[in-house]
Order: sequence, then structure tokens, then C-alpha cells
Amino acid sequence: MDPIVRQDIDGLLPEGLGQAICGTAGDIAALLLTAPDTSVAVPRSEWTLGEAAAHLAQANELMAQVAAGQERPYGDGTPQSLTAANAEALAVFPERRAEPLAAMITEQAEAFLDAVARAAEDGTPDAPVRTPLGMMSRAVFASYLLTHMLGHGYDLARALGRPHMIDRGRAELCMPFMLAVMPRVTDERAVAGLSARYALRLRGGGGFGVLVTDGAVEILGEAPDRPDCTLLVEPVAFLLIALGRRNPWAAIARGEVVAWGRRPWLAPRFPELFTAP
Repeated sequence: MDPIVRQDIDGLLPEGLGQAICGTAGDIAALLLTAPDTSVAVPRSEWTLGEAAAHLAQANELMAQVAAGQERPYGDGTPQSLTAANAEALAVFPERRAEPLAAMITEQAEAFLDAVARAAEDGTPDAPVRTPLGMMSRAVFASYLLTHMLGHGYDLARALGRPHMIDRGRAELCMPFMLAVMPRVTDERAVAGLSARYALRLRGGGGFGVLVTDGAVEILGEAPDRPDCTLLVEPVAFLLIALGRRNPWAAIARGEVVAWGRRPWLAPRFPELFTAP
């Protein structure tokens, strides 16, 4: 497909997203091919390297099928149901070797983009599809695919002691999915009784707002008026914190997160308001 992934499927996807999906899948495949042993443990996970790679391969296939318009029920969107669905899927998929899993990850990422291209050609690019985290446009779903690959790709890199593949550009391309899914992954216990106006800015990029009113969460496309707490976050750090891969206190200590406003003490609480998707 290329030239620049057919200009990101003829303008349907945010600029650079198609290329980022292909590049990330390729980076993950290359990383896997350096693994001498796929039975090594993934840090802070119950999975081995082979199991994490198998999950990625299966997830890319499922997302490609959903993007093509197929119904693929997969849990009910809650963390518990997705964990159970992952375990069930891995139990019936025994492949754990690096080479075939690497090939499947890249092939299914390309199949996803082919499905998006066919939807564009059929005149149905904006028709929503039912994903494991609710109904989404294919553009947001593509951002979901990238986010999912980057999160698990980061885990694989840590397991092998190699550099990860997340950069500022790729992290920013995850934002359409992150903003769409935040209301769905709100921790009801964490927001109960809280009223707060957050403004979040990505260093060198855009920003958004989050309004919390006693259990109700609203996501804004821009910062709210008179925010209680403003957070300036380095984009890669934001993604890793949101995915539960980086401790927010460690990010604050590194200067990756800076907070100010009328209630700056709300800053460390912000990540606790959501469950990592």
C-alpha cells in the first residue's frame, strides 16, 4: 500500500497514523526476532514474552476483522472481562515462537489498514464498528490499535532489555483513542464525591480538559475555563502513565509532569481516576 500508507488511507486517518501502525508492528516484529527465548518473564506481568506476543498477534487479528465489519464479541469492556477473554483466547492458541508471531503481528496490522481502505472505497468509512471498548469510528479504532501495540511493545522491550518504540509522534497519535475511552474507563469509586476541573497540556502539542462533578466525568477538546489544576505532561510519559506502565510520582520526580493552579495537589490523583484500558 505505502506511499506513506496511501496518505493515511486517503485522509480518513489522522496524518501519520497509518504509517505509525505499520512502523510499530514492524518494530515489534524486529524486537521479537532478537529474542533468544520466548519463555522469559515480562516485568510486572503474569505473561511470558511468548504469551504477550501471542496476545498481540491475536489482538491484531481481532481488530482487523472488526475493522472489516465482522462481529467479534470480546468481553463487555470492563477490565475483568477483558482479562478473562485474553486468558480464554490464549488457552486455545498455543503458538509461542517468535518468528510466526512476528509475522502474524505485521500481517494483521496490514490487514487492519486494508480493511479501512475497503471501507473508504465502499463509501462507509464513518460507519462505527463494535470494538472491545465500545462503538468507535475506524479512525478512533486505528488509534486504539496503535495504543494497544505500543503498550505491549513497551512490555516486550523491557523483557528483552531493549529500547522501546514509543516516541512523541506515536504517543500523540494515541490521543483520539485515549480521549474517546476515558469516560468508559473511569473508576467510579475514585471519582465519587470529587469535583475538579483539570486542564491537561501535552508538552509541545495540544491539550484537553476533564471535568469531574461528583462521579460524572466529561472530556473537553480544550482546556476548561478557570481550571483547578493544570498538568503539563511529556507525551510519552502521559501515554505510559495512562497505560499503567509508569508511576506518576516517578514521572513528577523526573520533571515529565508539572502541575500548577488553585488546587495543584489534585495532580497525583488524576491517574487514579481511570483504569488503564
